[in-house]
Amino acid sequence: MLLDVITQAQTSLRVFYYMFQDDGAGRQVRDALADAAKRGVDVRLLVDRFGTDASDGFFAPIIEAGGSFAVFSAKWSRRYFIRNHQKMVVADKETALVGGFNVSEHYFAPPSENGWTDLGVRMVGGATEPLCDWFENLWSWATDGTSQFRAVRQLVRDWEPGDGPVQLTVGGPTRAPSNWARRVKRDLIRAKRLDLVMAYFSPPLSFRRLIKRIAKRGAARLIMAGKSDNGATIGAARALYGGMLRKGADIYEFQPSKLHMKLIVIDDITYFGSANFDHRSIRLNLEMMFRVEDAALAQRMREFIDDLADASQHVTYAVHKQRSNPWTQLKWRLGWFLVTTLDYTVTRSLNAGN
Repeated sequence: MLLDVITQAQTSLRVFYYMFQDDGAGRQVRDALADAAKRGVDVRLLVDRFGTDASDGFFAPIIEAGGSFAVFSAKWSRRYFIRNHQKMVVADKETALVGGFNVSEHYFAPPSENGWTDLGVRMVGGATEPLCDWFENLWSWATDGTSQFRAVRQLVRDWEPGDGPVQLTVGGPTRAPSNWARRVKRDLIRAKRLDLVMAYFSPPLSFRRLIKRIAKRGAARLIMAGKSDNGATIGAARALYGGMLRKGADIYEFQPSKLHMKLIVIDDITYFGSANFDHRSIRLNLEMMFRVEDAALAQRMREFIDDLADASQHVTYAVHKQRSNPWTQLKWRLGWFLVTTLDYTVTRSLNAGN
């Protein structure tokens, strides 16, 4: 689908990916962008320095074809530790593809070849307009050699998602909660039902309390990663299972492959995009999540989540207690410390003055 969006573009392409790898998939996407530039499409590609292992030279064919390329965040500076975790492509200001997937073979290969399970949502029409505006904000900052990191904070603080049924919410390293964090918290406060599919799950205490409240008074179904590229994130999530299960939450761990999806359904509201449900995505990373209020879409997504649950291990309280022992509890707590305390505290302090 990503290649289709690129090859069908006629006037413009605005592309941002956190991870853009020098592998088979990366070369296909790079070459498709270069071909688009050759046929006169205005191509702008932005990648995150932390997430991308491809060298700047790897992207030279795009520039040689007439396109533009920029990198978010200088490699050797304190702001290097803040990640622009967003993923998007917008063609002709009319068609967009957003979700959790990056440009890497892991996101396009089948499970038998170490592929990941992720979600990409194709959007058309007016919903793409705020994406274009947000991309231009990021592009202007990334291409201005004098930009300070406080300007990115200001972009996040000033962003207005709007009040219609389709909203683009964003998050970042602001001292006050971002509009993405505020809106999802507001929706959780009112919620009777929650269905969540999340690659990395280690939210702050206030969010955990809200999920427990939903589980107690309504229904909360959580699909977690049973496999991951980072064992600490699985441990961090499992450290929270006991409290959730005691309040009545239904927890599943996805088994067929590594899970990289970010999908939240709260009553008739659906969130999808780049953000995990962890400290980093809620408080630090630059993230984008579409918030769509539509009962039919929410129902369709719940049916999709039904299929994921069928392919998952149901982690009942008995199952959780059975695999919980002093050694596993130590590993889970260590995972929690690594992903919520050490990483968060170091990153926050290194960027505190920017």
